[in-house]
Amino acid sequence: MTAPRDPKTAHGLTSPGGRDMTGGESAPEEIDAFMSKVRAMPKSDGTGRRGRLVFALDATASRGPTWDRACHIQAEMFHQTAALGGLDVQLVFYRGFGECKASKWYSGPQALAKVMTGVGCLGGQTQLGRILKHTITETGRERVNAVIFVGDAFEEDIDQVCHHAGELGVLGVPVFLFHEGGDPLAARAFRQIAQLTNGAYCPFDAGSADRLKELLAAVAVYAAGGRKALLEFGRRSGAEGVRLLTSQIAGGARR
Repeated sequence: MTAPRDPKTAHGLTSPGGRDMTGGESAPEEIDAFMSKVRAMPKSDGTGRRGRLVFALDATASRGPTWDRACHIQAEMFHQTAALGGLDVQLVFYRGFGECKASKWYSGPQALAKVMTGVGCLGGQTQLGRILKHTITETGRERVNAVIFVGDAFEEDIDQVCHHAGELGVLGVPVFLFHEGGDPLAARAFRQIAQLTNGAYCPFDAGSADRLKELLAAVAVYAAGGRKALLEFGRRSGAEGVRLLTSQIAGGARR
């Protein structure tokens, strides 16, 4: 992920890859636990600068059927954060034989969607560790407020990946992992990464696309404006998941 950018790379993506989104249904207690973690996130730094969010996706072959859904959902993150001063998002994905790429930073959904629609899913092994290493490098240049990762598998050295997760935890960059499918090995790995980065883990399936959309938007709002902005987002939204999030924030403030 730290390799120099290749100007010849297609679709504005730098070389150091890809997948998509469907799988394991979120039980109410899982959603509740996820929202509790987001509620507990510290406030933003108050500098008024735009939030920066790494949007990382597994683009290996198993996620091909739901890549289009990811393209659609990402627009909601920009929409919900516009009034907060905006959000800059970088797409990072892995796929194929050791391919892992990062886009430039985008400040609007159309440009990011154009890049995503130019990406096709290819079979290959997971490279979540490279995404975490890349994020460490990026936040060294300019602070990254949060990472969203959507994937369904984990095939790496857990100790090495958790080392990088710990580094992100020290840097104050939470990772929010959305797990498609019910693979238990991936679930264990994703939970550990969430714990080490002070982020959160949440499973979902193909039938919970609306809930995923709500939660991605909530994390984006947090990245752009912190807990106060997240609470206001909950007040405005009538969505079930966001209502639950709002009630937990309010409960935490009273304690």
